[in-house]
Amino acid sequence: MRIRSSRECASLLLIAACIAATFALAYAAHGEGGEPRYFAITNARIIPVSGPAISNGTIVIAKGLIQAVGANVPIPPEAWVIDGKGLTVYPGLTDAGTDLGLPKPEDSAGAVHARKSAVPSEIASGPEDRPGATPWRVAADELKIDDKRLATWRNAGFTSALTLPDGGVFPGQGSLINLAGERAGDFVVKPAAGLSISFKPIGGFFSFPGSPMGTIAYVRQVFIDANWFAQAQPAYDANFTKFERLPYDRTERVVNKSLRSNEIVLLPANTSVQILRALRLADEWRISAVLLGGQQAYAVTDVLALKKTPVLVSLKWPERPKDADPEAEETLRDLRLRDLAPSTPVALTKAGVKFAFYSDGLAAPKDIFKNLRKALDAGLTTDAALRAFTLDAAEILGVSDRLGSLEPGKIANVIVTDGDIFNEKTKVKHAFVDGRWFEVHEEPPPDKTDEKKPERHADFPEADAAVGR
Repeated sequence: MRIRSSRECASLLLIAACIAATFALAYAAHGEGGEPRYFAITNARIIPVSGPAISNGTIVIAKGLIQAVGANVPIPPEAWVIDGKGLTVYPGLTDAGTDLGLPKPEDSAGAVHARKSAVPSEIASGPEDRPGATPWRVAADELKIDDKRLATWRNAGFTSALTLPDGGVFPGQGSLINLAGERAGDFVVKPAAGLSISFKPIGGFFSFPGSPMGTIAYVRQVFIDANWFAQAQPAYDANFTKFERLPYDRTERVVNKSLRSNEIVLLPANTSVQILRALRLADEWRISAVLLGGQQAYAVTDVLALKKTPVLVSLKWPERPKDADPEAEETLRDLRLRDLAPSTPVALTKAGVKFAFYSDGLAAPKDIFKNLRKALDAGLTTDAALRAFTLDAAEILGVSDRLGSLEPGKIANVIVTDGDIFNEKTKVKHAFVDGRWFEVHEEPPPDKTDEKKPERHADFPEADAAVGR
């Protein structure tokens, strides 16, 4: 048996170290499945939203985060390079109210109900003394990542969404999700992003709560009980030998936890009367309220500005029901709301009221942008519209430290377009969600083997081998 010299051993160790370093570099540049983790979009017009536009800049994405943005940014040697000449880079858009990713039962005619509860009715109804109360439901726990709408929204430039459960007076807690991932848990950015409330009666006239007034009284009682629990539980824990044991009430415990953590409470309010009522209730209940609907906010912007209450504006503008009697007369109130609702965003902008947009059950992104153009025609600037879909939405939902603008350290939710984002002819060319690259297809991706890939630096051949290029 030949004994190697110390010099030979040292040479072998050096070779082994080089091989290990090469594999380590390849793994660092690519995920476990071989997908790239470093990107650089160069020569592009960049709209950070949080600052002035960069006419010819570079954005670097590394390991799911934005690493650098600017006119003169060094490009990591392991980055895949996308030439952005003639393209524009934006933060990904956020749909601030939808049911994306949540299961939706079908009715007997086969049509899909919008935003219906997916839990069994005996659970959704709540305890006998808490009808329609399921605040413990969290949308993140019910995500169905095979929802084809996730890819449809992503292809249109949406990278995040506030997805909301439905059903009852306290349907549950909405979750902020990103629109891509391998598993359901990969989608979730903020699991408890808003406690949802509905003022719709859940029973008939002779049941409770069977009217809007009864529903409001019911919600008021739940908040009173939750606040009572917040005081009673510590007192009992400190003197459990002197006080009777507290009964278990899941609703008041969960609502109390939401209130103590300062979670926003989504109050439905579309007309001016509903908005003023919601503002009074928010003061009475001492909650961090965000209004949902807000289409007649143009009439009460001064009050909203005084209260500094954010609004999620529904882009499902009011319209005459398709099955309405064509001979039936319409009220002046309905006609006025239908005509003026698209002017609400510009009125909120002028009043300094923070707002975001949500799809509210619209069937497809094309309907979102079609209805947005009505607001643009009413005077809303494209800059204000972009903020409403990005940074303002992130601020309202409490995630502006992670999302909403193109800044180093933020989650790499980025879209690349071939023109101004709200131009009717503009197409999204690339989308990044959590730093994962998606080439966008208007239709289902065709079966092509010669699909063009992003360019990359030639000094890293291991990356090509890792992804089969």
